[in-house]
Amino acid sequence: MAAEEQILSPAQRKPTSRKALYAALIVGIVINLSYLFGNHPGRVEDAFLIITALCLLAVIVSDVWLRKAGLR
Repeated sequence: MAAEEQILSPAQRKPTSRKALYAALIVGIVINLSYLFGNHPGRVEDAFLIITALCLLAVIVSDVWLRKAGLR
């Protein structure tokens, strides 16, 4: 089993770029908020869309805060 395990260098274990992560999250927020402008009669869906966008924004804010605090 151990002979079949790949040997990885530290460079191969790098996390995803923060800029790419933030860009993807911002695109997700924009897409979610764009769904507010549609032809749906009720407003119940709007609450879920806003909550989802706020959760995505919370990921960005918490990541920035943790990095500034040196915890990440």
